[in-house]
Amino acid sequence: MPTTPPPDGAARSAEELNAAIRALWIGPGGHPTLRLSEEQRAEYHQLLAELDRVERGDVTTAA
Repeated sequence: MPTTPPPDGAARSAEELNAAIRALWIGPGGHPTLRLSEEQRAEYHQLLAELDRVERGDVTTAA
């Protein structure tokens, strides 16, 4: 389930980013995934970087 940034460059909230990160680690049937694919790993790192920017206040969430 790839996540994409919201349209118009709007920033996602920390809550949305955490939900997307959790979704990567939950496999079919709601069981934790032990390994991420290369694509999932890249998405995970992108989400972590985005979450870091949000937590540092480097972005503004859209109203």
